[in-house]
Amino acid sequence: MVGIHNGMEGNNPNKIDYHGELKPENELELALLEDPAFLEGLDWGLPRYGHPEGEVYRHIAEVLANIDKIKLDPESRRILRTIAFAHDTFKHAEHKGSPRDWTRHHSVLAAQFLEKYTDNKIILDITELHDEAYYSWRMEYLYHQYDEGQARLKSLLNRIGDNIQLYYLFFKCDTRTGDKTQAPVKWFEHTIRNIEVVDF
Repeated sequence: MVGIHNGMEGNNPNKIDYHGELKPENELELALLEDPAFLEGLDWGLPRYGHPEGEVYRHIAEVLANIDKIKLDPESRRILRTIAFAHDTFKHAEHKGSPRDWTRHHSVLAAQFLEKYTDNKIILDITELHDEAYYSWRMEYLYHQYDEGQARLKSLLNRIGDNIQLYYLFFKCDTRTGDKTQAPVKWFEHTIRNIEVVDF
């Protein structure tokens, strides 16, 4: 299916073949690419620091390519791909004012959207929390708020629990895109003891 969608600067006259760009592999991925609420966010974005690729669908394609580089069992691959499809797709709808309304962060909106399609707690939790490791690192190393950063990390680890390896894999696949700094991933790999570090 090819559609016309809105970008940051109004109507986009270009038809984008999202099926060709993202190569859906299962019924859930196909269903997402038929949902108007999902499609609305795929074409959002201009080239910027961290995301020189611009549009969300281009970033998703980069994350999916990273997932392809990891040796995974089929269920883990399915989980990571679902998160990749949805994790940034609601950036166009998140609250951008100050102070920030974290209940309207794009990750929260994405997890709420996915509840229509799955009750898999691993998918929903990692989708909602996918930026938390980065925010924890940022509080410690950019804002020098060590105690706050550690508290945020502890909260993340408590929520993720035994799914920390899958969380780490997605965090790395997401961070190894565009021109993002790799410092948060290196920090996570040195800080979290119960993960198996992967290289790709």
